[in-house]
Amino acid sequence: MTAGLWQNWVLPGIWITVQLLLYSAALAGFVAFAVGMARTHRSRVVRFLAGAYTEIFRGTSALILMFWLFFVLPPLLGWQLVPMWAAVLALGLSYGAYGAEIVRGALGSVAPAQREAGVALSFTPWQRMRLILLPQAVPEMIPPFCNLLVELLKGTALVSLLGVGDVSFAAYLVRLATQESAQIYTISLVIYFVIAFVITRSMKALEKKTKSNIGVEALGGGAK
Repeated sequence: MTAGLWQNWVLPGIWITVQLLLYSAALAGFVAFAVGMARTHRSRVVRFLAGAYTEIFRGTSALILMFWLFFVLPPLLGWQLVPMWAAVLALGLSYGAYGAEIVRGALGSVAPAQREAGVALSFTPWQRMRLILLPQAVPEMIPPFCNLLVELLKGTALVSLLGVGDVSFAAYLVRLATQESAQIYTISLVIYFVIAFVITRSMKALEKKTKSNIGVEALGGGAK
């Protein structure tokens, strides 16, 4: 592969993939916490709406949602989403639904005595959530969130079907230009692996930090 192909297609593709991952992860994280906390709300209506969102977006294809946002929504609203943001919305909303179940499960794992202590201290529901439940639940969310982030990274390859110049689309163009598949697709596999490795190591460090903040030692983090 020539230096020109690398500089003009592959490197920009890596940057677009990273941007897609960051933007989609930010949206998915917001959705996950908002919907996940709503799943534990006292109001039955709020829990029903949050549950409906989770079931709908977990049960639909991110790819089809991406196509719907890009091809179907514009005629309905009268404006066109650029492919990048259609992809971010589709990925963020879809993976946020999975993240919501992680948040709900982690909040549910906090000992009931902790909730009762917050009530005894006359904390409001939001104070109990912010000061008691989330600090203990967040460390438990990190390992499954790490897995979800890696899955989201791999899901960004779907955007190539909209013509977004990510790593997978760049690999397709290079293959057309060189008629060589083995080299470019091997490089693409390595690129995705490196990004995924950075994600997993960063999340392990974050897990260790959040557990140390509440006096819990992360698995494998004991004294040697």
